[in-house]
Amino acid sequence: MTPEEQRNQHDRHLLRDAEDEDDWEWRRRIRASPRWRPLYQGAVFLFGLVMVLGGLALVPLPGPGWLIVILGIAVWASEFEPASRLLEFVKDRVRAWEQWVRGQPWWVKGLVGLVTLAFVGFALWLTMWLTGVPGLLPDRWEAWLHANAGL
Repeated sequence: MTPEEQRNQHDRHLLRDAEDEDDWEWRRRIRASPRWRPLYQGAVFLFGLVMVLGGLALVPLPGPGWLIVILGIAVWASEFEPASRLLEFVKDRVRAWEQWVRGQPWWVKGLVGLVTLAFVGFALWLTMWLTGVPGLLPDRWEAWLHANAGL
C-alpha cells in the first residue's frame, strides 16, 4: 500500500463498517443494530447540520465560522460517504492554498496578510455598526470608535 493510500485510509477511519476491528466498540455495536443505526445516523446528521448552519451564520462575523462549518462536515463524514468526499476536497483545497502561499515571495505573503486583516477589520466594523459598540470596551476606545469609525 502506498503512503497516499495509507493516508486516505487513515483519513476515512470514521467510515468503516460495523465489523471493522479498528473502529470504536460502541460505534460497531450501533452500526450492527438495525434498530439503532438509523437513529444514530439521524443524530449525526442533525448535529452536523446544526454545526454547518451555525458556522455559516458566523462566517461574516469575526471568529471561527469556516472552522465550525468544516467541523460540521467532519461530523457528517463520520457516517456519510458524500460528506467524506466533500471533506477530502476541502482539505485538498486548503493544502493547495497553503502550498501556494508558502511558495510566494514575501511581498505576496504580506499582501495576503493585509487583505485578510482588512477583511477581518471590515467584519468587525460591520458587526459593531449593526449591533453597536460592545459595552465591555474601555470608554476611551468606545469614544474613539464613535468619533472616528462612524459607529
